[in-house]
Amino acid sequence: MEEGVLAAFPHHTSTGCHPVPANLGTHGPSPQEARGMLQSPTHAAAHLASLPSLTGVIRYVALFITLLGTWFTVQTYFERSWKAISVRSWLGEAPAGLRSSLAGEQLPRHKCRNQQSCPENHFAFKIISGAANVVGPSICFDDMVLMSSVKNNVGRGLNIALVNGTSGQFLKADTFDTYSGDINKLYTFLQEIKHGTIVLMASYDDAATKMNDKVRAYLTELGSSHANNLGFRDNWVFLGAKGLKKKSPFEQHIKNDKDTNKYDGWPELLEMEGCAPRKMD
Repeated sequence: MEEGVLAAFPHHTSTGCHPVPANLGTHGPSPQEARGMLQSPTHAAAHLASLPSLTGVIRYVALFITLLGTWFTVQTYFERSWKAISVRSWLGEAPAGLRSSLAGEQLPRHKCRNQQSCPENHFAFKIISGAANVVGPSICFDDMVLMSSVKNNVGRGLNIALVNGTSGQFLKADTFDTYSGDINKLYTFLQEIKHGTIVLMASYDDAATKMNDKVRAYLTELGSSHANNLGFRDNWVFLGAKGLKKKSPFEQHIKNDKDTNKYDGWPELLEMEGCAPRKMD
């Protein structure tokens, strides 16, 4: 384009007038500038050569828009990918699960958010003890939260939920202050449990200070192996049943030990999940 304009205004002439180009348009030089161009061909050519090329401007704008769009796309993709990687890594999922997530596949959700599903005629459960005297325990059974701080039905001491062992129907739940409360209330509650009932328990803060031999013996009858060893501020989670003929496999116990405690004066919380068999007879 510039060569065409310069060809219309040669740099060296000897005689004659120099016509004004017809393609200057409405944004060309003013009348005074035009007269100057007619008087000085060299000045006119230099002036027109300084005008920006419309085609060049369009190319630069198109290139800028393309680069901006590419940057935005790449930024968005990596930001989302990094967030997914960070969250999945924090949760500790396997690389295969991460790849499925990034590929848009949804991972299966198991009852009570357990790691595995339960076979037929089994109930999924998860029991989490309290954390020191700050965070309350939680009890989930067959994908229903029976006790938790959110439900506002947990408290210091021993937290107990009862479930029908055949149907899985929730019966009742209660909390007993075994640090400064009346231990007879807990003993009466345990005596009233009917045969075939599944019993889920979680400690919070302290579950043993007021616990006497009668209560410990009754907990042992429900299938506990650690009831007789529970001490001050020990953490304990347990699933047993009334009428159980052998020890329950679902129990965890951690001693309060100042050398190994995770919290100041309390051991770390316990989390237990599994599949409790349905009572068939």
